[in-house]
Amino acid sequence: QVQLVESGGGLVQAGGSLRLSCSASGRTFSRYGMGWFRQAPGKEREFVATICRSSITAYANSVKGRFTISRDNVNGAMYLQMNSLKPEDTAVYYCAAGGSCGSSRSDYDYWGQGTQVTVSS
Repeated sequence: QVQLVESGGGLVQAGGSLRLSCSASGRTFSRYGMGWFRQAPGKEREFVATICRSSITAYANSVKGRFTISRDNVNGAMYLQMNSLKPEDTAVYYCAAGGSCGSSRSDYDYWGQGTQVTVSS
């Protein structure tokens, strides 16, 4: 079992920045592929970014060049640096862990409870 807890969400103006954190406890963090997803009201949960055990990363086209995913295997943490935020980035952001890394929800076995990000125009 892996327990995931997100933090760092909040309210920010368009063009601003936020840094989300995901703290993991339980089994060895470095064994897992990690990802960020988000869900806006009335929409499906969608892929944002992933970082593999090898630290290879991938991003959704909508955030590429603005968001950066990273991980700290020593401290069991993952981060999402979000710059140049837009109102359409408003959503609940979830971190996820799984045996592989990818853009599908089925790639992940464990999920956090989410943290709200609101971007005002």
